[in-house]
Amino acid sequence: MPAVRPLPQLGSIFLDARGEDRALRVSWHHESGLVVVSLWRENVCAGSFRLTVDEVPDLIDLLRSGLDRAYDAALGEREDPGDDRADTAPLYGIG
Repeated sequence: MPAVRPLPQLGSIFLDARGEDRALRVSWHHESGLVVVSLWRENVCAGSFRLTVDEVPDLIDLLRSGLDRAYDAALGEREDPGDDRADTAPLYGIG
């Protein structure tokens, strides 16, 4: 089994909420114009996805939109706990 390579200068590791030694690793590779998102289980890479630098803003926009909706929903629950309405619009969109 190949050894785990250290993260480049710009990168981070996020631990999975389920535990069990699962993690998401994000690393910038400026020399090749890529951001690599990889899934890890213990010290083994289970899969990776390469985004071009030009695709990263769309991912950031999607994450920001989802976060905004989560905050709005949490705020709405605190303001009116009896409100049964739910925002059923998807967090993703086309166009």
